[in-house]
Amino acid sequence: MTRFPSPLRAVVLAAATLCLAGHALADDFLDAAKKRVATATAPADKWDGPTTGPKAAAGKTIVYVAGDLKNGGHLGTSQGVEEAGKVIGWTVRVIDGQGSVSGRTAALNQALALKPAGIVVGGFDTSEQKVAFEAATKAGIPLVGWHSGEQPGPNPGAGLFANVTTLPADVSETAASWVVADSNGKAGVVIFTDSQYAIALFKARAMEAVIKKCGGCTVLSFEDSPISESSTRMPQLTTSLLQRFGDKWTHSLAINDLYFDFMGPTLQAAGKKGDGTPKAVSAGDGSEAAYQRIRTKRYQAGTVPEPLNMQGWQLVDELNRAMAKAPWSGYSPKVHLVTPENVGKDGGPKNIFDPDNGYRAQYKAIWGK
Repeated sequence: MTRFPSPLRAVVLAAATLCLAGHALADDFLDAAKKRVATATAPADKWDGPTTGPKAAAGKTIVYVAGDLKNGGHLGTSQGVEEAGKVIGWTVRVIDGQGSVSGRTAALNQALALKPAGIVVGGFDTSEQKVAFEAATKAGIPLVGWHSGEQPGPNPGAGLFANVTTLPADVSETAASWVVADSNGKAGVVIFTDSQYAIALFKARAMEAVIKKCGGCTVLSFEDSPISESSTRMPQLTTSLLQRFGDKWTHSLAINDLYFDFMGPTLQAAGKKGDGTPKAVSAGDGSEAAYQRIRTKRYQAGTVPEPLNMQGWQLVDELNRAMAKAPWSGYSPKVHLVTPENVGKDGGPKNIFDPDNGYRAQYKAIWGK
């Protein structure tokens, strides 16, 4: 047995203690990631939303202004708003902003010209359309948003009665935790975002923070690419990333499933297996294409979907509260993670996350319908 002089022995013991402590911290971080994943993949079968609120306002007309109906999240919430609108007895108009600032400006101006009882802003930031929001406020038209900011709830400064969303930090941390757990704390990660949306950048930075806390994980690249241009940008970007990182690239994280719509053919051409690396997980929104990829294990391993149809119902409920001069509901749905293991539950057979928690009956009861 080697004997060190006393001063050196103290240094060696201290180093060993630090090493053991580091391993313990890494193990704790990995265990926490696995627990978060287990919680997020559990069945979403219990209602945890509002049970009281104002009765339905009669005969209203509202407009849903979608940021881009090519985006599955915007489309899904618009369909939920239309479904809930029929139940509550309202007329719903949907106008597509077509994925550009100018298109969204034109769509909002068209909505304002209709003088509706309320407007839903679907999937774009309040700061982008400040002039139109001020016009709505001046005209006394309540606005509610879906993913129109970084946090759920009211944004009085922007004229927004309520922003409907899950907690973006929880969504992002859950997606990143799956990567940590799946890699056993040894992932090489590329993160995809679109900085023109505040919520997208917020989610991407939150995912990045989790990966950086994982001692054995590495953020290989932080890619800022316009989501509306994914069809043209992603094939070449995927090729470039494969050339730069090769097998070091084990996992992908993105703020939306849309990025992964256009990566598969390039990965396949490079000899990558559908259920192999780089494994892709999205922090939103659970598109139909994402569900199909997850179910067939073809170039996407998971998504943290928004309950889009349920949130459509919540958007209608929030507008009804605004019209009644009542406070917002205070509801932010819990995070859910879809993987090949649970893709057949909670709406999965229909390629959507539609919680089996009875939300339709709950909102009908609130509205007196």
